[in-house]
Amino acid sequence: MGSAQAITMSPKHPYTQALISAVPVPEPGRQRQRVLLQGDVPSPANPPAGCRFHPRCPIARANCAVEEPHLEEKAPSHWVACHYA
Repeated sequence: MGSAQAITMSPKHPYTQALISAVPVPEPGRQRQRVLLQGDVPSPANPPAGCRFHPRCPIARANCAVEEPHLEEKAPSHWVACHYA
Protein backbone atom coordinates (compact mmCIF):
# COMPACT_ATOMS: atom_id res chain seq x y z
CA MET A 1 0.00 0.00 0.00
CA GLY A 2 1.18 3.48 -0.77
CA SER A 3 1.00 6.19 -3.34
CA ALA A 4 0.83 5.11 -6.97
CA GLN A 5 4.14 6.86 -7.61
CA ALA A 6 5.92 5.12 -4.71
CA ILE A 7 4.61 1.71 -5.71
CA THR A 8 5.42 2.02 -9.41
CA MET A 9 8.80 3.73 -8.98
CA SER A 10 10.03 1.48 -6.17
CA PRO A 11 7.94 -1.70 -5.88
CA LYS A 12 8.82 -3.59 -2.70
CA HIS A 13 6.73 -6.78 -2.92
CA PRO A 14 7.97 -9.47 -5.36
CA TYR A 15 4.51 -9.76 -6.97
CA THR A 16 4.34 -6.01 -7.54
CA GLN A 17 7.85 -6.11 -9.01
CA ALA A 18 6.70 -8.79 -11.47
CA LEU A 19 3.59 -6.78 -12.42
CA ILE A 20 5.54 -3.57 -12.96
CA SER A 21 8.15 -5.41 -15.04
CA ALA A 22 5.41 -6.50 -17.46
CA VAL A 23 4.30 -2.94 -18.27
CA PRO A 24 5.54 -1.86 -21.72
CA VAL A 25 8.00 1.04 -21.74
CA PRO A 26 6.70 3.89 -23.93
CA GLU A 27 10.20 4.69 -25.17
CA PRO A 28 11.40 2.91 -28.34
CA GLY A 29 14.47 0.77 -27.78
CA ARG A 30 14.22 0.87 -23.98
CA GLN A 31 13.15 -2.23 -22.08
CA ARG A 32 12.65 -3.29 -18.49
CA GLN A 33 14.21 -6.39 -17.02
CA ARG A 34 11.29 -8.82 -16.79
CA VAL A 35 10.54 -10.76 -13.63
CA LEU A 36 9.04 -14.04 -14.80
CA LEU A 37 7.09 -16.00 -12.21
CA GLN A 38 7.29 -19.79 -12.19
CA GLY A 39 4.60 -22.27 -11.14
CA ASP A 40 0.83 -22.26 -11.14
CA VAL A 41 -1.45 -19.64 -9.63
CA PRO A 42 -2.84 -21.04 -6.35
CA SER A 43 -6.55 -21.68 -5.96
CA PRO A 44 -8.36 -18.70 -4.42
CA ALA A 45 -10.83 -21.17 -2.88
CA ASN A 46 -8.00 -23.07 -1.18
CA PRO A 47 -5.05 -20.65 -0.77
CA PRO A 48 -1.72 -21.95 0.50
CA ALA A 49 -0.70 -21.53 4.13
CA GLY A 50 1.71 -18.78 5.11
CA CYS A 51 2.34 -16.14 2.51
CA ARG A 52 -0.22 -16.58 -0.26
CA PHE A 53 2.41 -15.76 -2.87
CA HIS A 54 5.16 -18.12 -1.65
CA PRO A 55 4.60 -20.91 -4.24
CA ARG A 56 5.54 -18.48 -7.05
CA CYS A 57 7.81 -16.08 -5.19
CA PRO A 58 11.42 -15.87 -6.40
CA ILE A 59 12.72 -14.89 -2.93
CA ALA A 60 10.58 -17.22 -0.75
CA ARG A 61 12.24 -19.17 2.02
CA ALA A 62 11.00 -22.03 4.20
CA ASN A 63 9.24 -19.79 6.73
CA CYS A 64 7.12 -18.22 3.96
CA ALA A 65 5.21 -21.50 3.65
CA VAL A 66 4.10 -21.41 7.30
CA GLU A 67 4.20 -17.80 8.54
CA GLU A 68 1.81 -15.24 7.11
CA PRO A 69 3.64 -11.92 6.72
CA HIS A 70 2.24 -8.88 8.49
CA LEU A 71 1.71 -5.55 6.79
CA GLU A 72 4.73 -3.38 7.68
CA GLU A 73 5.90 0.06 6.67
CA LYS A 74 9.08 -0.65 4.66
CA ALA A 75 9.55 2.95 3.48
CA PRO A 76 7.76 6.17 4.46
CA SER A 77 4.05 5.64 3.64
CA HIS A 78 4.90 2.43 1.73
CA TRP A 79 3.42 -0.68 3.35
CA VAL A 80 4.22 -4.28 2.35
CA ALA A 81 3.22 -7.74 3.59
CA CYS A 82 6.42 -9.68 2.84
CA HIS A 83 9.04 -11.21 5.12
CA TYR A 84 11.90 -10.24 2.81
CA ALA A 85 10.84 -7.08 0.97
